Amino acid sequence: MQHRKSRSRTHHRRAHWKATAPALTTCANPACGKATPPHHACQHCGFYRGRRVLPPTGGDT
Repeated sequence: MQHRKSRSRTHHRRAHWKATAPALTTCANPACGKATPPHHACQHCGFYRGRRVLPPTGGDT
């Protein structure tokens, strides 16, 4: 028969389940330079690896 784990043991086990901040890189467009997830097109200016691949949505550029 299995026994129930106490709340203290459960909390100790889950103590290291911390959320981490997402990895971000700067946009390759020198005019934009906003934080963008790596390997994704910039949501502000639509650039990916130095060329425009999406229509811009940010309004800044």
